[in-house]
Amino acid sequence: MRFRSIFTTSAGILTSRIFGFIRDLLMASILGANIFSDIFFVAFKLPNLFRRIFAEGAFVQSFMPTFILSRHRSVFAVAILIRFFLFLLIASLFVTLFSEIVTRLIAIGFSKEAVRAAAPLVAINFYYLDFIFLVTFLSALLQYKEHFATTAFGTTLLNISMITALVLFRHDDPETIVYALSFAVLAGGALQLLLHLWMIRRKGLDKLLVGGFKYLKRKKDAVKEDIDRFSRAFFPSVLGNSTAQISSFIDTWLASFLVSGSISYLFYANRLFQLPLALFATAASTALFPTISKLLKQERFDDAKAQTRRVFWLLVAMLGGASAIALILSEEMVELLFERGAFNAEDTKDTAMVLRMYIAGLLPFGIAKLFSLWLYATHRQGDAAKIAAKSLGVNILFSLLLISPMAAPGLALASSISGWVLLALTLKAVGHGIFLDIMRSKYAPYALLFIGAATLLSWGLKVAIHDYL
Repeated sequence: MRFRSIFTTSAGILTSRIFGFIRDLLMASILGANIFSDIFFVAFKLPNLFRRIFAEGAFVQSFMPTFILSRHRSVFAVAILIRFFLFLLIASLFVTLFSEIVTRLIAIGFSKEAVRAAAPLVAINFYYLDFIFLVTFLSALLQYKEHFATTAFGTTLLNISMITALVLFRHDDPETIVYALSFAVLAGGALQLLLHLWMIRRKGLDKLLVGGFKYLKRKKDAVKEDIDRFSRAFFPSVLGNSTAQISSFIDTWLASFLVSGSISYLFYANRLFQLPLALFATAASTALFPTISKLLKQERFDDAKAQTRRVFWLLVAMLGGASAIALILSEEMVELLFERGAFNAEDTKDTAMVLRMYIAGLLPFGIAKLFSLWLYATHRQGDAAKIAAKSLGVNILFSLLLISPMAAPGLALASSISGWVLLALTLKAVGHGIFLDIMRSKYAPYALLFIGAATLLSWGLKVAIHDYL
């Protein structure tokens, strides 16, 4: 595993976030905030939720270790592809046939007229999940070959497609715009799929898939054990990957009982919190996972620890530095990004306070993500799911305890406390001996020096800003 893979993935995530920000700005200026924008967000919510829980996390974490262990990889891969795609296709047809019922379930507060207007868009957007599963499946094969650039930068195509629709239909009525956006979502998924198919061909992996289809009937019994192993790993992985979404939903629900604006403070602060987590922790975990899975399968534990050690101290440096910057410059960052129009100085202060509470959990969440790879690579998805569930329980408990005295910042602090619990339980499951071995490294002083430099520079910038103002 090379650092180049981590930085490639980080660059892809950053590029996608930049285009996502441009998309959001165009959406706000062209579509505005009205019933039509609400309808589109509801329509896109369901496939996006399933994508985060099911496709991006649970599938790869279960598929990769089993694929590496399988003696008939091509047949196993095709068998899983057919099963999942048929299931999703049937689910998509179900949503199409019963779109109004599904819309009522995900938008309880909508009127009958709004439900009727949103239902066709819900049906259209749901087919994005079919595309993105195929993309996820192909990206898992590319990750096995330790190729990450296509997937990293391919995610930008969705945002580019939606931006194009907004520009082309900017002078049309709002209903036409939301339909254009919905079809643009499908176009973005199709473009991602075509890009991945092209790279699969370039890497010679198309022969693996052709062989899988060719020998599927003859060797389907030979991969039955592999499929069972995958199934046992997949469903706990779904639970493990859904806890963050459940936690976010509960926070939003609890914040609805607080003063107006609390939900927005949590949303904007969480967007800033998620950026370094995605750029560093998610990118590092994605790049390292195939390597760790292969090394642990070969019982090369020292090599696996050596690879993890290098990434661990890189994460400590990056996440520690990001934490220092965000804690010191929280108000300045929020003011620069959001304080305009109806978002005033008081909103900036409240959002900055929530951000500081979230940032307290940045380092533990990132490090826990890294060490959870050892659990997934050794088929301990059940243990990872139990740990995630316990962390969620702690989050809910402290949310209830802190919401009254601290309001929205209390909910963010509860999330950070659960992050430290998640890290402690993950390290216990992996083994404290492994963690201590990884901690002993020549990279440690450089990481601490980087964090110190980030802290000093942030203080200097803060002083300079205040002196200028």
